[in-house]
Amino acid sequence: MNKIFLIVISLFFSHSIFGQELPFKKEPVFQNGEILTYKLKYGFITAAEGTLKVTNSDLKFDGKPTYRLSVDAETSGTFDVFYKIRDHYDSYIDKTDLLPYFYQENIREASYKRQDKARFNQDGKKVVSNRGTFSTPTNQTFDLVSAYYFARSLDISKIKIGDKFKLNYFLGDEISALEVEYVGKETVNSKLGNIRCLKFSPSIKPGRIFKKDSRLYLWVTDDGNRVPVKAQVEILVGAVTLELKSAAGLKYALAKE
Repeated sequence: MNKIFLIVISLFFSHSIFGQELPFKKEPVFQNGEILTYKLKYGFITAAEGTLKVTNSDLKFDGKPTYRLSVDAETSGTFDVFYKIRDHYDSYIDKTDLLPYFYQENIREASYKRQDKARFNQDGKKVVSNRGTFSTPTNQTFDLVSAYYFARSLDISKIKIGDKFKLNYFLGDEISALEVEYVGKETVNSKLGNIRCLKFSPSIKPGRIFKKDSRLYLWVTDDGNRVPVKAQVEILVGAVTLELKSAAGLKYALAKE
């Protein structure tokens, strides 16, 4: 179930990406102190929960100040009894261009434990991790956490239905790309109220988890925050839904109806 959580999260991060140089707003849409919490539901059962935080970091890379982006994911309820998960992820990004300098993850899943680290050299188009050195196709490559926050700050003022975009990201031991299609606008009923949203559909690969004709849909607030509110995808048995539970420290008011 945690692998499903990470897959949905990773796709969730990548909701509006342009092809070559990725244009973003002059200022990030998030700020120090923002805290978002999500729950992952398998059918009607809450299987896992996640918390995303933005804080000012004391660490500097190349003499430049950074944000620390943190994600904590854990199983809940019955899932926590049979397969306990406590995963933690950190990404340190430049405060100006929002590109990652350093990424680390601490995975604890039942008796399995793993720690991975990666250093991003954007100018040199490479990622150096404890698993090796990897070449990147552009000078804008992300880990999954930084991709989420960068995507939120992109300038999508000229987006049209049917537009497709790509994002390069590093995960595990490879550089991958996601293609995302803009679907349109919808209002989503959430725990925070009825929220006007932009709807996207990232591409997914059928296999051990997803059905051959499965499509992932996600909804992002149609306001200055660009906060993901919901994601939904069918899997081989049932469906998985990611929902926003709470949002604190937002920079702008939510697009409530």
